[in-house]
Amino acid sequence: MKRILEESDRLIMNTYNRFPVVFVKGRGTSLYTDDGKEFLDFVAGIAVNVLGHCHPRVVVAIQKQAQRLIHISNLYHIEPQIKLARMLVQHSFADRVFFCNSGAEAVEAAIKLARKYAKEHYDENRYEIITAQNSFHGRTFGAVTATGQERFHRGFEPLVPGFRYVPFDDISALKEAINERTCAVLLEPIQGEGGVRVPSEDYLKEVRELCDHNGILLILDEVQTGIGRTGRLFAYEHFGIKPDIMTLAKALGGGVPIGAMLATERVARSFTPGSHASTFGGNPLATRAALATLETVLEDGILIKECQRLGAYFMERLTELKKLYPELVVDIRGKGLMIGMELSVPCAQVVKECFEQGILINCTAERVLRFTPPLIVTEEEIDRVVKTLDEILGRLS
Repeated sequence: MKRILEESDRLIMNTYNRFPVVFVKGRGTSLYTDDGKEFLDFVAGIAVNVLGHCHPRVVVAIQKQAQRLIHISNLYHIEPQIKLARMLVQHSFADRVFFCNSGAEAVEAAIKLARKYAKEHYDENRYEIITAQNSFHGRTFGAVTATGQERFHRGFEPLVPGFRYVPFDDISALKEAINERTCAVLLEPIQGEGGVRVPSEDYLKEVRELCDHNGILLILDEVQTGIGRTGRLFAYEHFGIKPDIMTLAKALGGGVPIGAMLATERVARSFTPGSHASTFGGNPLATRAALATLETVLEDGILIKECQRLGAYFMERLTELKKLYPELVVDIRGKGLMIGMELSVPCAQVVKECFEQGILINCTAERVLRFTPPLIVTEEEIDRVVKTLDEILGRLS
């Protein structure tokens, strides 16, 4: 193990603070090291493994597709891509889909589409996009510029021009920021990396109305919230609105890299042959895995209903900890199985101690414990995490 970790540190660029562990197998909500140690996974590949690790339906779909066809490029029609697009359109606001390989690529596609639409329907000077402070949209230049956190910008200036930032969940600030150059508003329905921040009930409705009044497109980044994570297939459904453009990735492929940008027909028309592309986007292997994932999530609606129930149960159990440790636990928030516990102290130590006890959780925004377990999680597994947190918080207090 020591030799492998040293080799990893020597050969791989130092862009992550990795834990000293190498996982070689995953099943359901568990990950295993080569010596058989088991970890309960409440990170799920950062909200990716929505069905857990190596779900049989996804594994079989990948195996069968790999035997038939892996890649041909988008110069030709791709059967599982067409089927996946049909399912996404049938279950969302959208009329058309563009496939790519990641969330950042989906956001890049959305930025380009919004600007192209605005230039075609208004004028060349309508190109600015308003995003929220503490947002996160990806690491490519357009996506990282859209991200409203200065720490992600440092060292990469000059950034892409044409972005403005306003406080999240502040409709007055958004109203003041809109001008004749604004072409779109880009928001996460629930901020993930920003600390699992859920907006007030009417905020997104007011944003939608503001966009309609000013002829501005509304882009929702559902890379982290989409595909059942919040107890609905898409988080926008909680708020009674529909966007013009939406980005997806993470859970869509069940662990296989894939991204998607969805749009209404009116907006999608601005993308014509040659205006945007992706060599690997929507390849047969990734779209077959995504089909199996989406079909499983949607089947009878059971998983999404369980996500609602288990999310409520998890929030109740965490709220009990808040009552026990009011000096340490500031807030419990989230929807479905996307939950944040904000602490009054940096939470890296809590994450480390959980790791030492065989539980994987995540810290974001420095003081927020983020829980994004697979939707197949059980009450018993939630109880184990809460019990461990109780012991750790007890020591900290």
